[in-house]
Amino acid sequence: MKFAAIIPARYASTRFPGKPLAMLGDRPVIEWVYNTAKNTIGEAYVATDDERIYETVKNFGGNAVMTSPDHKSGTDRIQEAVTKIGEDYDVIVNIQGDEPFIHTSQIETVCRCFDDAQTQIATLGMPFTGDMSAVDNPNSPKIVTDLKGYAMYFSRSVIPYVRGCEHNRWNAGFCYLKHIGLYAYRCDVLKEITRLQQSPLELAESLEQLRWLQNGYRIKVGLTDMETIGIDTPEDLIKANQMLEK
Repeated sequence: MKFAAIIPARYASTRFPGKPLAMLGDRPVIEWVYNTAKNTIGEAYVATDDERIYETVKNFGGNAVMTSPDHKSGTDRIQEAVTKIGEDYDVIVNIQGDEPFIHTSQIETVCRCFDDAQTQIATLGMPFTGDMSAVDNPNSPKIVTDLKGYAMYFSRSVIPYVRGCEHNRWNAGFCYLKHIGLYAYRCDVLKEITRLQQSPLELAESLEQLRWLQNGYRIKVGLTDMETIGIDTPEDLIKANQMLEK
């Protein structure tokens, strides 16, 4: 199969405007993401609505595509980029532009999900470690899968409920999966899901993947034991630079 990575990157951000261009070590955040994607998959593009990001990517030798500023999600931006690129890919991998420490193994795991012909969309899950406080965090969506590794549901709530056990010991008897927001889609499926209207479950939980699930698409969940470290705020960038120094 022919894979390509597309990295959606906006300049506008409520908590950290311009974060794709923020310097991490000696290069911008977006260059770290691009290099990992390119080295892992072979073909990579940055899809952006901002000339500054576009020019930065071109200057370090990367591929970039200008897209509309009106997209409501990275998935929509990626679909426009695929149309403009005009190549016949089998699978598109969606890598977030604020994940400079994304691991090669995580990208490879998502790609391997498509060895299963029934996989339409793929994503990653990671077992929670530590106490229940991390599981309880609504900013860390949970995944419930079936016995074949396909997603049954994503939720900000703690699911499932473990009956007959004290709440602080639930994760001792059940392996809760944290959702890692790395996605891949078959090209025809990507085109279809960007035409869907928001679904009731998506609106309730504010999780875009529930739109796909509620419309009957099959989402394969690959497993990783590596945490990703996103950059959402200037404080995150400071911590990232400290990590890089170590």
